[in-house]
Amino acid sequence: MPDDVLAEALAHAARRLNEVSSLEETLTEIVRTARVSVPGADHAGVTLAHPDGRLDTLAATGDRVHEFDAIQYELGEGPCVYAIEADTIVHVPDVRAERRWPSFMAEAGRRGLRAQIGVRLYADRSGQAGLNIYSEQEHGLDDTSAQAADIFAAHAALAMGKARAIDQLQEGMRTRQRIGVAVGLLMHRYQTTEDRAFAFLVRASSHGNVKLRDVAAEVVRDFEGGLAGGGEAI
Repeated sequence: MPDDVLAEALAHAARRLNEVSSLEETLTEIVRTARVSVPGADHAGVTLAHPDGRLDTLAATGDRVHEFDAIQYELGEGPCVYAIEADTIVHVPDVRAERRWPSFMAEAGRRGLRAQIGVRLYADRSGQAGLNIYSEQEHGLDDTSAQAADIFAAHAALAMGKARAIDQLQEGMRTRQRIGVAVGLLMHRYQTTEDRAFAFLVRASSHGNVKLRDVAAEVVRDFEGGLAGGGEAI
């Protein structure tokens, strides 16, 4: 792919990523645009490594991504797993010649994988995410592909950061709304003040070691289901 064509493809990908806002839409757009922007890419996916070591595929362009991802997850090795942990780009131009991760390479190669690129997207307290690009073409992912994947991943990481911030903000607003409804219901049911109703939620959260938002949601569910009953004064 000529440099000007590649540059235009990556610029278009960046514009597309900036046009979406929700986390789900962003993940879908990342894998879709990665497949069409990185030369030689047949499939693309985003992997999340949880703090407890679990690995999940957050988005994928098709079943082959899940198939190849599952091999990495089961074996605990592979380009994307390593790229996430080491914060680097991993380029495997020829699966059958690759000597790292021998178990993964043997099994994935047997199933038709010929080349792969893995690169980390982000890392924080909630986990680490990486972009996985697969090719079933002989030497399908060359140095130009690796360069494109690296540049694309930088744009994708920014888009994911923006989408995750919006998602967290919206969740925070939903949480505050849920707590407000629960406080209002308690005030009405027990004819008490807002401060005492909120203090009741805080005590229930602390004593039960349950998040405040979950206590509030339970209060709302109980009232909606007519399960609150008399109960003790608060």
